[in-house]
Amino acid sequence: MKHRSRISNLPARVAAGAFILSSGLGKLQAEKDTHEQVHGFASGTYPFLESVPPEQFGKALGAAEVALGSALLMPVVVGDGLAGLALTAFASGLLGLYAKTPGMRREGSLRPSKEGTAIAKDAWLAGIGLTLMASSIGARRAARHERAAKKRGAKAKAAKGAAS
Repeated sequence: MKHRSRISNLPARVAAGAFILSSGLGKLQAEKDTHEQVHGFASGTYPFLESVPPEQFGKALGAAEVALGSALLMPVVVGDGLAGLALTAFASGLLGLYAKTPGMRREGSLRPSKEGTAIAKDAWLAGIGLTLMASSIGARRAARHERAAKKRGAKAKAAKGAAS
């Protein structure tokens, strides 16, 4: 199966990929207190993470971010559809933190509070992920139509040759 990536998606992939890769590398090199802080924030919203040791969580999150960032930066290896799916899943987790953590939003609103602005900005990652997935679907449809047109052309040419 071919990995399809549109050149028009490259700027968004590079912007998101470089940012996420840098974040992941930072988490892999972080001190114990940073892992505890990130773990505390995440487990406050996602209680199932409480059983995961903070350093293990921080390193796993860092490794996942490095993998995702790298995938976005390698469009020849990872097509737009898969990269978009992974980015959308990652961004959904971040936006879940925003939606579920008290104090991130203004009272009775989806608008971010001062404290929530940094996480609310992750909506751009979701937008890029969804755009990559939609682009991939469009590219597949266009390729399918192109193949069908070639088949029709070949059949017409064969029929014309048989009639002569």
